[in-house]
Amino acid sequence: MRASGILLHISSLPSKYGIGTVGEEAYKFVDFLKKAGQTYWQILPICPTSYGDSPYQSFSTRAGNPYFIDLDMLAKDGLLKKSDYSHIKWCGNREYVDYALMYEKRYRVLRKAFDNFKKTDKKGFGEFLWENENWISNYAMFMTMKNAHDGAPWLEWEDGLKKRDPHALWVFKNENSDEIEFWEFLQFKFFEQWSALKKYANDNGIKIIGDIPIYVALDSADVWVYPDLFELDGELLPTRVAGCPPDGFSPTGQLWGNPLYAWKRHKETGYNWWADRLTASSELYDIVRIDHFRGFDEYYSVPYGDRTAENGSWCTGPGIAFFEELEKKLGKLPIIAEDLGFLTESVRDMLKKSGFPGMKVLEFAFDPREKSDYLPYNYDKNSVVYTGTHDNDTLMGWINELDDASLAFCREYLDVKSDCPEIIAERIIRAALGSVSDTAVIQMQDYLGLGSEARMNTPSTLGGNWEWRAAEGVFTDGLAKRIRALTETYGR
Repeated sequence: MRASGILLHISSLPSKYGIGTVGEEAYKFVDFLKKAGQTYWQILPICPTSYGDSPYQSFSTRAGNPYFIDLDMLAKDGLLKKSDYSHIKWCGNREYVDYALMYEKRYRVLRKAFDNFKKTDKKGFGEFLWENENWISNYAMFMTMKNAHDGAPWLEWEDGLKKRDPHALWVFKNENSDEIEFWEFLQFKFFEQWSALKKYANDNGIKIIGDIPIYVALDSADVWVYPDLFELDGELLPTRVAGCPPDGFSPTGQLWGNPLYAWKRHKETGYNWWADRLTASSELYDIVRIDHFRGFDEYYSVPYGDRTAENGSWCTGPGIAFFEELEKKLGKLPIIAEDLGFLTESVRDMLKKSGFPGMKVLEFAFDPREKSDYLPYNYDKNSVVYTGTHDNDTLMGWINELDDASLAFCREYLDVKSDCPEIIAERIIRAALGSVSDTAVIQMQDYLGLGSEARMNTPSTLGGNWEWRAAEGVFTDGLAKRIRALTETYGR
């Protein structure tokens, strides 16, 4: 079925309190999507952010981001007073997230809510802990230990805690039970609010496309709890880490630094960790986009300690057998494969055998030096087309930075006589919606006609990313009407 959606992360929703949440503005955005005739709302990972504020580097693959807990909803629950948070200066600019302020001030308010929660009957809390016992206790202990060590990575903790000595864990848990419960409480409220929002979206015909990174952060509860599932040495240090090889855009490659999976061990366990992860994701979202799909076929391995990715090498991943085993356990999962970049025949073969739709990005299409796979005449139906992703500039920013030859080819392909960026951007949106791909997803920034100031992320850079927020009042009925008209024109 032909359908379309909009890409907008939770953090980018309008908010009076520094960052988008799963509160009132999220419900309003669902209403906007419905008015606009959309089927999908695509978001980025909703896990807690760590160093660099990236949702792709998290302390946990299973936890939700406490920043997304809505304060007004906590007030309605009787856990806060409006005066506890309404007077706080949450940001200097309502169109950007100030993560330093978030870290400094948000948890103070959330601790007030927790103090009030402890005075209630804690309805539903015990059931939540029981249903999530396979991860929640370890995550809450991990976060408590990080705070007890002034945020230091778990590799720098004393051996008893670093290596999970049972006695040391027992002593720590008994001495810090209240702080551990605080982190469990945050997850309880996050998932309570998230579940209500997802139900509202589904009840209004909107499906949520979620996103999970292939790799996990070294400083995460996942690696701390399951060190045998990663390529670590006897001191729990990584032996090799993830990255990308040098290319025309990055002469020294990209050094991501994530620990690599010990795929042999994963296979021995029947891929149970992955099965749990995807089961949880399929409950959180209606469709899951898996980042860096190529890594299941081949992955780039860089010696730990190297400062660039130049000395890396390609290693063989688990391949299609991984997905076949998971399908036996979980059934056919609704997955989108992020298959961008250089693809080998073996990756193409794995994608074809999996049956998952791959991705097409129009901002990659218009290189006059070669015939790109991203030009719409090369698409097949089983694909998802984007104007750009969170790693791309907005359409307006991209157009303004195009070299003369690429811009000329773009205009020729789209049959655009004008050199007006707004007209070219709309024609690219139409090319996405009019393509043969079953699904088309447009960045919200592109429908709003915003420039590079609204770019979400510039890969291989630190600082200034993940900050953009939509201004209040921009999701108008007029915009919804325009989007619906485009959607209906192209049979979506």
